Amino acid sequence: MSQTAKPLRIAVVSGEESGDLLGFDLVRAIEKQSGRPVELVGVGGRHLQSLGLKPLFDPGDIALMGVSAVVRDLPRLVYRIGTTARAIVDAKPDCLITIDSPAFTLRVAKKVRALDAGIPIVKYVCPSVWAWNPGRAPAMKPYIDRILCILPFEEQVLEDLKGPKGIYVGHRLASDPNLLDATEQQRGRPVGEGEKTLLVLPGSRRGEVRSLMKPFGETLKLLRERGNAFRVVIPTVPHVAGLVAEEARSWPVVPEIVSGPQEKLKAFASADAAMAASGTVLLELALARVPMVSCYKTDLLMSAVTRLITIWTAALPNLIADRLVVPEFINEFLRPGLIARQLEALLADTEARRWQLQGLDSVAERMRTDRPSSEVAAKAVLELLQGR
Repeated sequence: MSQTAKPLRIAVVSGEESGDLLGFDLVRAIEKQSGRPVELVGVGGRHLQSLGLKPLFDPGDIALMGVSAVVRDLPRLVYRIGTTARAIVDAKPDCLITIDSPAFTLRVAKKVRALDAGIPIVKYVCPSVWAWNPGRAPAMKPYIDRILCILPFEEQVLEDLKGPKGIYVGHRLASDPNLLDATEQQRGRPVGEGEKTLLVLPGSRRGEVRSLMKPFGETLKLLRERGNAFRVVIPTVPHVAGLVAEEARSWPVVPEIVSGPQEKLKAFASADAAMAASGTVLLELALARVPMVSCYKTDLLMSAVTRLITIWTAALPNLIADRLVVPEFINEFLRPGLIARQLEALLADTEARRWQLQGLDSVAERMRTDRPSSEVAAKAVLELLQGR
């Protein structure tokens, strides 16, 4: 990189840890492709801060989950939106990139556009307009110039809904070398007789763990009673590991509880099947070629707004493949008898297992990009800036 090249000044707004990682990879790719250093202003976590960002405030303030959290913190959000937008405009950046956390970042983008229409604005990670409230797509068009999509069907959805231009840049999981290594190990291991390895993933939120551990335990009990020999591994995260261990005490089998990304990938590489809470982990399992079932139990608030949901499935692998690849057991269908019989079909060398693996391969193929997602995203950002 030339030491005399004029720096690019990029404003970034990110609240979640996952968004902070996306921003970190993107900024490094922009520097590499442009041959120019990047100066950062805005809001971000420890990864973006390691690149020189001095955040306007603690990004944890906007890492909100759920409608109730947004309502409760609305006065503080409104204040942060205004001060953040004005600070960004005063910095005169070459562009603004907002990452995830749409309840906050989209409002900042709208305010920035109102204050200075000359600043290009990029949204990294498409809001789930394909799942609920599709009217958000056209509403973004006046103040979002590009949306960097991490799911392959989102480009077409944005076009159909008359939203901003979407560009599929790929998902960082699809090019994660550690996950790809687990995938190759899965391809090389035959499904034989004897004891199997069953992964149980009850989620990363305490409410998910509490709602799923009992039916998961009942499913394991039924599998044992039906003569299945298996060991159970639970990859989890530190902040719920204690709760998971407590809830698993009544299970008929003592699970091996592991924590940390490397231990999780090791478990993925050796698993015969998985019983998992619906969420991003389904996509991780799909890319690792681990046959699975998806389970979920909604809380009272979520149950009340399900009528607003427009998608036919909650499982990302199904949406990407555009067919039913992963069986789902939600609410009243979260029945151990159903789940156990489906798992039996996936644990053995059956037509059902082979059929699902073909579907998982289809997911990986549709998500594939020629280069890592950060490099594709950087190219899209730089092309937008060159067109100005």
